[in-house]
Amino acid sequence: MRAVIASVALVAVLIAGQWAPVCAGGVRSVDNASAQEVVDGMAGKFGRGVANVATGWAEFPKQIYVTWSEDGAGRGLLIGPLKGVGMTLVRTLAGVGEVATFFLAWPGFYDAYLDPPYVWQKE
Repeated sequence: MRAVIASVALVAVLIAGQWAPVCAGGVRSVDNASAQEVVDGMAGKFGRGVANVATGWAEFPKQIYVTWSEDGAGRGLLIGPLKGVGMTLVRTLAGVGEVATFFLAWPGFYDAYLDPPYVWQKE
């Protein structure tokens, strides 16, 4: 239960960190974008959210592999599963958040909550 609470808190912190005010003049927003760009942004955010909800579980083997590759077999077998469980929760909850808020041009102009946006992309 503590892991779930910690993961939810982590997602909340990640999302809250995206609320930085934007003051640059060349920033895209709903006000200066075409209707097609807004619809494309919404569709991309919704699709990314659905993909992350559906493939969030893939973070588990990915984190084992990445930790094994970077830190060795011992850490890959011991630390990788822990990172995998945490990132599975984070990616799945981020996907839920993107699906729930696909109609909002937030963060940025329909930007992804996580980097990389999809589990299969390199970090």
